[in-house]
Amino acid sequence: MTVAGVAVRPVRLIDLGGRGPEDVVVGEDGTVYTGLEDGTLLSVDPATGAVTRIGHTGGRPLGIELLPDGRLLVCDAHRGVLAVDPATGEVEELVTEVGGRPMVFCNNAAVSAGGDIWFSDSSTVHPIERWKNDMIEDTRTGKLLRRSPDGTVTVVLDGLAFSNGVALAADESFVCVAETTARTLVRWWLTGPKAGTRDFLATDLPGYPDNISRGSDGLIWVAIASPTEPVMSGVHHAPMLVRRAAGRVPGFLQPKPKRTVRVQAFDEQGVLRHDVHGDSAEFHLVTGVREHGGRVWLGSLETDAVGVVDL
Repeated sequence: MTVAGVAVRPVRLIDLGGRGPEDVVVGEDGTVYTGLEDGTLLSVDPATGAVTRIGHTGGRPLGIELLPDGRLLVCDAHRGVLAVDPATGEVEELVTEVGGRPMVFCNNAAVSAGGDIWFSDSSTVHPIERWKNDMIEDTRTGKLLRRSPDGTVTVVLDGLAFSNGVALAADESFVCVAETTARTLVRWWLTGPKAGTRDFLATDLPGYPDNISRGSDGLIWVAIASPTEPVMSGVHHAPMLVRRAAGRVPGFLQPKPKRTVRVQAFDEQGVLRHDVHGDSAEFHLVTGVREHGGRVWLGSLETDAVGVVDL
């Protein structure tokens, strides 16, 4: 396999009639699922683009995955880890607190073949409504957690710089979590001689990674939400008091995410295999990515549509 290199592809948009489809997942039959900022869960017919309401979380759905029993796993920023039946809309709470404390910012997840749920809690300080504050302050209070099939929840990694997307290797030899602020993909080994240790699948990414996922091609796909912001990097070298003061600056004066459509894909050795730029004036801030059968589906925190890129 060779690196595809930087490629510019047109982005086709499917309007959802609602804002903020932060993540996407593709079912075995090709149906695409996503969630909006008002809590609505939707399914999208990939052939016709028809959009159907299938449920509501009562919070703010972010990461979305498939469970072995056919339900959807939804990381709700306000409610925690949920299981949602797409046929009935019934919602079950799987994880709402960690160590007796409610999660502040449940974000993304990956599900193993045996039913283990690996998920991220991005911050213990700032909720989703203040995600920029956590990045500016660089609180490093993010966590990677595991929920076993019997319901036991374990903190696997903490001290992460805005823990975000989560993905498992195809052979489940490691789990990977994106650190948005640090622009890295942290790898925690589950099997083999490195089991129980951490290293990096990728560092110095060209922007701030959001959700990640393993595609049908076996690669780890990474949504690059925005290019690197030099002002942000400079603030991170300042004392915490200065960083907190910067976080209190009115929003219109804070650094804005630069408009871009970019995703990358890495193999399990950390080699870059795809670097795809999307060409669209109406779509930006890619926060979710899912490759399925040579087609890449994109979610965004700030648009009213999901994007589609054909490889």
